[in-house]
Amino acid sequence: MSHAHAMPAGVVIGDLAAFDSRSGSLGERLLFNNRLVIVVLCLITTLVLGYQSLGLSLNAAFEKMIPTGHPYIANFLENRSQLAGMGNTLRIAVEAKEGKIFDAEYLDTVRKINDELFLLPGVDRPYMKSLWTPAVRWTGVTEDGLDGGPVVPDDYDGSPDSLEQVRLNVERSGEIGQLVAANYKSSIVLVPLQEKIAETGARIDYAQLSERIEELRAKYESDRVGIHVTGFAKVVGDLLAGLQQVMVFFAIAIAICTAVLYWYTRCLRSTLLVVLCSMIAVVWLLGLLPTLGYELDPYSVLVPFLVFAIGMSHGAQKMNGIMQDIGRGTHKLVAARYTFRRLFLAGMTALLADAVGFAVLMVIDIQVIQDLAVTASIGVAVLIFTNLVLLPILLSYTGVSPVAAERSLRAETMEANDSGHGKHAFWAFLDLFTQRKWATIAVAAGVVMGFVGLATSFQLKIGDTDPGAPELRADSRYNRDNAFMVTNYAASSDVYIVMVKTPQYACAHYDTLMSVDALERELQQLPGVEATSSLAGLAKVSHAGMNEGSLKWFEIPRSQDMLNAIITRAPRELFNQNCDLTTVYVYLKDHKADTLTSVVNTVEAFAAQHGSDEIRFLNAAGNAGIEAATNIVVRKANVEMLFLVYAAVIVLAFITFRSWRAVICAVLPLMLTSVLCEALMVWLNIGVKVATLPVIALGVGIGVDYALYVMTVTLAQLKHGMSLSEAYYKALLFTGKVVVLTGITLGIAVATWTFSPIKFQADMGILLAFMFVWNMLGALILLPALGHFLLRPKKTVAI
Repeated sequence: MSHAHAMPAGVVIGDLAAFDSRSGSLGERLLFNNRLVIVVLCLITTLVLGYQSLGLSLNAAFEKMIPTGHPYIANFLENRSQLAGMGNTLRIAVEAKEGKIFDAEYLDTVRKINDELFLLPGVDRPYMKSLWTPAVRWTGVTEDGLDGGPVVPDDYDGSPDSLEQVRLNVERSGEIGQLVAANYKSSIVLVPLQEKIAETGARIDYAQLSERIEELRAKYESDRVGIHVTGFAKVVGDLLAGLQQVMVFFAIAIAICTAVLYWYTRCLRSTLLVVLCSMIAVVWLLGLLPTLGYELDPYSVLVPFLVFAIGMSHGAQKMNGIMQDIGRGTHKLVAARYTFRRLFLAGMTALLADAVGFAVLMVIDIQVIQDLAVTASIGVAVLIFTNLVLLPILLSYTGVSPVAAERSLRAETMEANDSGHGKHAFWAFLDLFTQRKWATIAVAAGVVMGFVGLATSFQLKIGDTDPGAPELRADSRYNRDNAFMVTNYAASSDVYIVMVKTPQYACAHYDTLMSVDALERELQQLPGVEATSSLAGLAKVSHAGMNEGSLKWFEIPRSQDMLNAIITRAPRELFNQNCDLTTVYVYLKDHKADTLTSVVNTVEAFAAQHGSDEIRFLNAAGNAGIEAATNIVVRKANVEMLFLVYAAVIVLAFITFRSWRAVICAVLPLMLTSVLCEALMVWLNIGVKVATLPVIALGVGIGVDYALYVMTVTLAQLKHGMSLSEAYYKALLFTGKVVVLTGITLGIAVATWTFSPIKFQADMGILLAFMFVWNMLGALILLPALGHFLLRPKKTVAI
């Protein structure tokens, strides 16, 4: 959009009769000469998409939240059907608060829970495990040879003798530390889940599943029985339940933005129009998502607020420009058209930068992030119309209240008065940064902060920095349940599975098991590993058991016949039907980044040294293995994402300013904020993960808005021969006030997220608030300071 018709701030444009409606660009004429048609079309669109939004669903999918293109995940998906449901699994611990688990009432409760869970839709029933499932068996050596059977025998009747038999069977089952706690005060019901419900083909509704689990908990939990639940499905279910509270924070944000904007304008009609157009953008977005086949998930549910926030920022700029022109005596339609001309290019470039900040997230091979990128890009595309076009058109009808316009003119006149004390103190202070002394101080301070931030950011962790589910609060019910699991079970909730591929029927060969045993020994030395389980370990225990329990036989037998006898009674999760895949289960204390990295490095090094065409050690399955692959993808994407977003912002800024000097002034403050944001993440112990990865890209895309608005007006005034101080002061009067307004308002609005029960939302709130405020300060302080050294009057090409 050309700026040929832009009017310098402070010039009275004239009344409607003197205005040439044929002036302006073709786009402007089409829009403003057909205002009523545009308004009616927008009204119809809003009604249609508002109805469509009623079909929007909130859910999540296991495979959408993992990097399916990574080699580790490819290995997992290739062998998923043979891993005994060790992907998406619920672990439900039933605790005996009084006494031990060998109690008739307790075992009856476990049976009832087991039966109800068995019937839930989406449960991978053949792989369910508990004391009551036939797959959980004991093996023992008797006078007649090897014997075995289900842990709870068929003739169990709850009598003392039956309970004693169950206790004996548990001790011989090898499940102590895995399905049964070492203190005999709780046992696990392991519930593997399918990706889709077999009966219907539909994806699991995690919110509904979580509600069913909570109903079970409420039904069976008592003074004598406690129930603890962990697993991906429960995390997502709790997130979805907690995200319903997001609507409360959304309402608070709207209220804060509306109140502050009204306080600034003292004009109810224009304030409500800005809010209305931002809300229309949200309605259009929510209506387009189900129309295009998308749904909201725990990560993209925050996008509507970001769209609203961006809309408020741009809307406030348009409203401010129109108010100033009306205050100078301009007709409301003329004011709307000239404001459209002055700010459309800056607004369009800023929104394109926002879109780029979202679009670069597509490089991340995790579908939930890619969906977030698509959702946000749709939202930004909608804003281009609702806030850059519809809002000026609506304001051309309503204008602003005469009192507000007069107040705006009076304030502008007072602030523009450069003589004596009439100059506004705050703007005068900011104007100091165009002078050599203050500019040098600002740039030097920025360099020091940049170096300190950069040095600190090198300590930034990739992945989780806390045990349990870091998406939820440390004191949440889920994380308390997870702490119970870690305390009572060697087989923790964090399971890393190494897959060992062999030729057919070779999974139990002596050479294979010796290699597996060697890998286990190395893994057991790692501080983050609690226990391991494999066919090799079972072979050693069984060999000793077959030789009167003598520990001198605690080794892998060389006899293949003996190994075959052992494997026929081995649990099916340790090997597959063709015996060309065996697994090493690694139970971790937590899934922190350091823990996962140590396991990955150990397995990779072992595979490189001991792997061959006959025996291949493959990473990785289990929830911890999937997390490790995700961390690797996030680490790579973090660098690529920042490079791409800055490259795109630089290109867009150059197209807008046509000046490399102006681009440097606009982009360096953004880079400083990014570095400081990473340092803040280190200080707050927040790792880079799926939930926080988008924040920095979004912060850059949204943060450049401030610089674009300030720089656009500054360059226009420099073109007219003003000094940098005069040009910057004009920019402060015209757009700087709204930059401060929106920066602080949006910072406060997202800061309210810190009270959310969902920790990753709280983390995003803190980081976004920081970036909103610091990008604002960068545009107001560092940008003019850099401009002192780089920008000169009459030397910047017109934009």
